[in-house]
Amino acid sequence: MEIARERQDASGRPARRLRIALGTLAVLVLAVVLVPLIVQLDQQLVDLRAASLPPSPGHPFGTDEVGRDVLIRSIYGLRVSILVGLVAAVASVLIGGLVGLAAGAAGGVADRLLMRVVDGFNALPHLLFGIFIVALFAPSAVAVVVSVAVTHWTTAARIVRSEVLSLRGRPFVDAAISGGSGRLRVIRRHFLPNLVSHLLLATVLMIPHAIWHETALSFLGLGLPPHLASLGNMINDGQRSLLAGDWWPSLFPGLFILLPTLAVSALAQHLRDRTNPRWRSELVL
Repeated sequence: MEIARERQDASGRPARRLRIALGTLAVLVLAVVLVPLIVQLDQQLVDLRAASLPPSPGHPFGTDEVGRDVLIRSIYGLRVSILVGLVAAVASVLIGGLVGLAAGAAGGVADRLLMRVVDGFNALPHLLFGIFIVALFAPSAVAVVVSVAVTHWTTAARIVRSEVLSLRGRPFVDAAISGGSGRLRVIRRHFLPNLVSHLLLATVLMIPHAIWHETALSFLGLGLPPHLASLGNMINDGQRSLLAGDWWPSLFPGLFILLPTLAVSALAQHLRDRTNPRWRSELVL
């Protein structure tokens, strides 16, 4: 009886986590979409009369040191971070997917050579290498996207290569090759359809990393321009307020980074369980 109850509780936890994650993401997406339509950021200009106000009904997240509403700016910052993170994640997975597909499909010397390139990129500190790349450009969203794509594609490359190597040993691939199908046809008809779920999972997992990377670069003053309401820029600006005892200008932008990260991680866990049901059964047992 106890074992059955424990199994039922274990099987219900993923569903609850998924509902909480989807609910959190839905609220954040609605806020990101609707709030800019209602409140223009231009209306949140400097107002020294309302500077450094603590959280209150009029300003739920308080105001910063120059009187700007922290809630409005956090929502705008989250919109920028999600957009940059999504584009950067897609770009990095696209690069890694192409490299992994080429390595797995070619095999031999080409596979070994491409994997040594992957190992070389993995040996580089991502943040330091990203700073070097961003330093080549003026602070902009494009620079951040390039930085994330160049430093984070190796994970997708390994995932895709591993799956392609697994597919190469399947009977239907052997049958297609024996029937005279060329390499490009095998890739198009057999490899790519079986890689869609893995690429989707890699993209979802990459979004939090891209957001963290953008936030870290903006916090260091190397990411998005200072005039943009970026979460990293807001946390950087909030450091000065901490010395005066004002905790809210840094805390709430930090929460706006943490919440979507946890929600996306829970969603990625669910997608992984759906892609690999065996992992889920092992977890329950």
